[in-house]
Amino acid sequence: MGTHVIKMPDIGEGIAEVELSQWHVKVGDLVVEDQVLADVMTDKAMVDIPSPVHGKVIALGGQPGEVMAVGSVLISIEVEGAGNVKESAQPAPVKEAPVAAAKVEAVAESKPSAAPAPKAAVCQGPMVAREADERPLASPAVRKHALDLGIQLRLVRGTGPAGRILHEDLDAYLAQGQSNASAPVAAAYAQRTDEQQIPVIGMRRKIAQRMQDATQRAAHFSYVEEIDVTAVEELRAHLNEKHGATRGKLTLLPFLVRAMVVALRDFPQMNARYDDEAQVITRLGAVHVGVATQSDVGLMVPVVRHAEARSLWDSAAEISRLASAARNGKASRDELSGSTITLTSLGALGGIVSTPVLNLPEVAIVGVNKIVERPMVIKGQIVIRKMMNLSSSFDHRVVDGMDAALFIQAIRGLLEQPATLFVE
Repeated sequence: MGTHVIKMPDIGEGIAEVELSQWHVKVGDLVVEDQVLADVMTDKAMVDIPSPVHGKVIALGGQPGEVMAVGSVLISIEVEGAGNVKESAQPAPVKEAPVAAAKVEAVAESKPSAAPAPKAAVCQGPMVAREADERPLASPAVRKHALDLGIQLRLVRGTGPAGRILHEDLDAYLAQGQSNASAPVAAAYAQRTDEQQIPVIGMRRKIAQRMQDATQRAAHFSYVEEIDVTAVEELRAHLNEKHGATRGKLTLLPFLVRAMVVALRDFPQMNARYDDEAQVITRLGAVHVGVATQSDVGLMVPVVRHAEARSLWDSAAEISRLASAARNGKASRDELSGSTITLTSLGALGGIVSTPVLNLPEVAIVGVNKIVERPMVIKGQIVIRKMMNLSSSFDHRVVDGMDAALFIQAIRGLLEQPATLFVE
């Protein structure tokens, strides 16, 4: 018998270290060739580490969350024959995995309480359990009396006609110790001293690092503009009614992508990347729009490539495909990199104003807030319109405030007069 040592592979792109995200085996397991042993994470993607041999796992080289250098020992496997322990162990071949292929499990540690929580009072009196929305029978005077005493009427047994609660029932309830310290109330207000410790590893660590890096390196500033989306929503509804069955349904996102593409013709400085180490700004003709997407393991940004060459339905289909791939853990490294400007939206949860964080090395991110109906004054008349805010952020090292405002106002004009989205 021999030992085959698998070292942390060189994944490329100049990466010197990677994070061990998850083990798929443990010591003592029998493994076969090409079986996935572990997931490791780079700055851009999750990567599977497969086994090049058959054998038995005898040692693991790290713990999930540990950052390991390329070339360090990852795992040792007992094999038939001499193995490779006397040789210079070659890194195992790697297989790119979807970013969310392995869910990073947060390890929760519950600490013992310093003192026991107060015990709920034992119900001994004339008490009855009612549904939370059941309204017990009682006169206004009894209700006021119960309110003054802090008694929940739904817990009191009524002895009057049809179960009506009387003043005597409140007295009996109090006499049995069933005041506002009753069991359900006591349980709801019981003190808690438990804690949880959740390691920040895997995708969550990468998100934290990127967000911290972005806010420390870029000079963020945000600009908010209100947009009347009544007309574009009417156009969207009309197109869905006419073509939805054959071409697919349109959301607002492809219209926003189209508006960004058209506006960028006049504001190319927004479609750029800034290398702050080399002090070089690269403006790009191609518009690769990153669409921020929430997944089970955190925020990911799949990229709609060459949005400038896509129709509304083409953009819609690609956004839907990428979002599904990201949420299901099937997005590839290429699909999650290379964006030139980012669009982020919380949909119906978008609130009134947000301050999105730049997706470095980009210099602009357009944030979408929710659509609400509001009374607006148009030509002296109060009318109901569908309104939406764009809350967008920019890198002030590269983008001037006036240019940012004009860029968002250009998007506003295009969406408020949606025919202009298609005028060449």
